[in-house]
Amino acid sequence: MPIAAEIYYSVHADSSEGQRPPVVLIHGAGGTHLFWPSEVRRLAGYRVYALDLPGHGKSGGRGLQTISAYCQAVRAWLEAVGLHSAVFVGHSMGSAIALTLALDDPEHVLGLGLIGASARLRVAADLLENASNPAMQQKAIELIVQRSFSPQTPASFVRLAGKRLAEARPSVLYGDFCACNDFDEIARVGQIRAPTLIICGAEDQMTPPRFARSLSEGIPNSTLKMIPSAGHMVMLEQPRATAAALAEFLAGIAYY
Repeated sequence: MPIAAEIYYSVHADSSEGQRPPVVLIHGAGGTHLFWPSEVRRLAGYRVYALDLPGHGKSGGRGLQTISAYCQAVRAWLEAVGLHSAVFVGHSMGSAIALTLALDDPEHVLGLGLIGASARLRVAADLLENASNPAMQQKAIELIVQRSFSPQTPASFVRLAGKRLAEARPSVLYGDFCACNDFDEIARVGQIRAPTLIICGAEDQMTPPRFARSLSEGIPNSTLKMIPSAGHMVMLEQPRATAAALAEFLAGIAYY
C-alpha cells in the first residue's frame, strides 16, 4: 500500500475506467480504509483511492481534532499524488471532511457521496465522556457498535467492526469525536454546487434519517438514497446496495 504526505492509501485501478472521475473514500471516526467493503473499494469502472487519515490505520502522525485540520491533510495528500479533482465519498466524520472540502475547495470536488451524514454532527454525551478516558475506551466502543448496526446485521460483522475500532489509540478516537462534535455547517450547506448523493441506513441511530432528509433539502442538486435493513454502518451492512447507489450516481458526473 503506497504512502503520500504521510497518508497510507489503497488504490484500485480498473482497466475500463477511461474518462471517468477518480473516487476518494474517507472513513469515519476511529476507522481505517478497511471500513470500506471491497464492493466499494473496487468499484467497477473507476479508480478508487481509500485513505487512512493521519494517526489511523497504517498512516503516521497523530490523529487530529478538527475537521479543518483533516481537510488540510487531505489537500496535502491530493497534491502529493498529483490529483487535482475527484469525487469524495465520506462516511460519518469522513462525510464532514468531504462536505467541508466542497465548501472551501470546490475546484477539487467533482461530486460528493455523503454516507451516515448530517450538516451538524453532535456526539452523544455518554460517548464523549467514555472516549475522553483511555480506561473507558472499550465502553465507548461498545456503545458505538450498539448504535451503529441494524438488528439484522450478522453478529460476526458487528464483532469485526468492534475489533477494528479497538485498534485505534484512545487519543485518536477521542480527537475524532471532538472534531465531529464541533462540526456545524448548517448555515453553509446551501452553497454546495457539486452534485451530491446522500446515503442513509433506514435504521441509523447515530445520524437518523431525519438528518439525512434535512441535509438533502439544504444541498441543491442532491439526491437522497435510503437503504433498508441498515444502520449507521450502511456500507458494511449493505455493501452491494451501497456500491450500486454510488455507481448510478457516478455515471451521471461529467469528467473530461
